[in-house]
Amino acid sequence: MTRVGLIDDDSLVRAGLAMILGADPGIEVVGQGDDGAEAVTLVQKHRPDVLLMDVRMPKLDGIAATKAVSDLPSPPKIIMLTTFDMDEYVFQALEAGASGFLLKDTPPQELARAVHVVAGGDAMLSPTITRRMLSHFSEANPGSRQDRHPGLEQLTDRETEVLGAVGAGLSNAQIGMRLFMSEATVKAHVSKIFAKLDCTNRVQIAIIAHEAGLSDLDTDQV
Repeated sequence: MTRVGLIDDDSLVRAGLAMILGADPGIEVVGQGDDGAEAVTLVQKHRPDVLLMDVRMPKLDGIAATKAVSDLPSPPKIIMLTTFDMDEYVFQALEAGASGFLLKDTPPQELARAVHVVAGGDAMLSPTITRRMLSHFSEANPGSRQDRHPGLEQLTDRETEVLGAVGAGLSNAQIGMRLFMSEATVKAHVSKIFAKLDCTNRVQIAIIAHEAGLSDLDTDQV
């Protein structure tokens, strides 16, 4: 059972999200809040696995709240909710530690799938979104990231392949299909990559892969 928390200042949106997610037998909505200022308290009290957080809220926005939650011990995965397709707020949210983002008009079945994907350790980023996100970070942080990440030299050939696939925005299941591995094996490789590169989320891995020239973004997979 995946435990989910909801933070959104629109009560109707929260009610709709709770209804949609509650219809999934593998998801339990354990807590709700109407502002980012409530995020830390909600996480500490209910210990959700995944937190859905609105980007724009009147008191404390989702970006600041994401930073605060990410600093907690064993924080939940965070999915940002927005009405804007890849605006500046989304970039900032990913930098703050979010595992991905969803538009508020995402179809119900895709919303539940996103929660399961993120809870399983994947980032909710399609190749198209990854391409735009990496372009943003490359412009903001010019230069070779490889020189600053000696951990790349510690990766095995197989881990390097997995790193490139993560950089392409592929999920664990898609990486397994591409590299002919089980999903469990992919997860094991990703965990080792996290440790060797000192990363905490797949967005950071994607940036490193891109700047090291290891990612392949010419893919139609999502």
